[in-house]
Amino acid sequence: MQEDTTPGGALDRVLTVEVMRVTERAAVAAARLRGRGDERAADQAAVDAMRRELNRLRIEGIVVIGEGERDEAPMLYIGEAVGTGGQRVDIALDPLEGTTLCAKDMPNSLATLALASGGALLNAPDVYMEKIAIGPGYPDGVVDLDMPAAEAIRRLAEAKGVSAGEITACVLDRPRHAELIKAIRETGAAIRLIGDGDVAGVIHTTDPIETGIDIYIGTGGAPEGVLAAAALRCIGGQMQGRLILKTDEHKARAERMGITDFDKIYTHEEMASGDVYFSATGVTDGNLLQGVRFYPGYITTETIVMRSLHGTVRTIKARHTNFDKFNLS
Repeated sequence: MQEDTTPGGALDRVLTVEVMRVTERAAVAAARLRGRGDERAADQAAVDAMRRELNRLRIEGIVVIGEGERDEAPMLYIGEAVGTGGQRVDIALDPLEGTTLCAKDMPNSLATLALASGGALLNAPDVYMEKIAIGPGYPDGVVDLDMPAAEAIRRLAEAKGVSAGEITACVLDRPRHAELIKAIRETGAAIRLIGDGDVAGVIHTTDPIETGIDIYIGTGGAPEGVLAAAALRCIGGQMQGRLILKTDEHKARAERMGITDFDKIYTHEEMASGDVYFSATGVTDGNLLQGVRFYPGYITTETIVMRSLHGTVRTIKARHTNFDKFNLS
């Protein structure tokens, strides 16, 4: 039977396992450098491992969201072709989401990958993106990117049936967010400040009972925004994003990628459409996943792997005894 290769077509189900292996390998490579204070070395190790595994897959893959210049490491670049040939797919990736977190052995560093049928992922330049995200179970339009933050908090609290003081927002700890943080706190809501890792921050909104996070607000990387949107397509929730294209150079790069409406607000369905796989493996311990563990004779990993077509979310704890697969020599 011939595979459906049209945008939005169904993906080969075997890829469920394959995408998990890719993030496992990247996570283990990065975890060997946990706490060493060398962000570039950890990122490079994850990039090399992820590229190696992607090039073993029977896919015709194109990286549409890749490593950004800001990480100053040889990247899996936008437009790079990977795989041995087969079904055409779009790939969004961050081999080491939270490079600083890994270098300092802090929580919530992940290896992440999203894979979708060809043409289904937003091809966005490596710029910043305004984002707002909440978990599943709310009516459409409860929050909106153009709302003042205080209004978004109040409307979410009303929809949840609680006071604003019982809402917790996740925000990247950056100077640019000073006014945003002030506005949120004035509502009585709590804030979970994170130093890095906003893909995990968005995903945390999908399980507030476990993570304590109800809403993600703020500006972060556009590549991370597309990855987070891919996860929400699988696990549920709402997200909006808008690219920040302040310079002529940014706008020219966006135009080369087919983006002409520079003020457009994208929903998560527009950033990641069709059949989507998402995989994340913990590098360091976090709210979402346990980090890599090294034992005499074996390694353990914990991975969350999702598929939008069936709405399946699997958390897989694995024990690995074949060290050759990880190139640990």
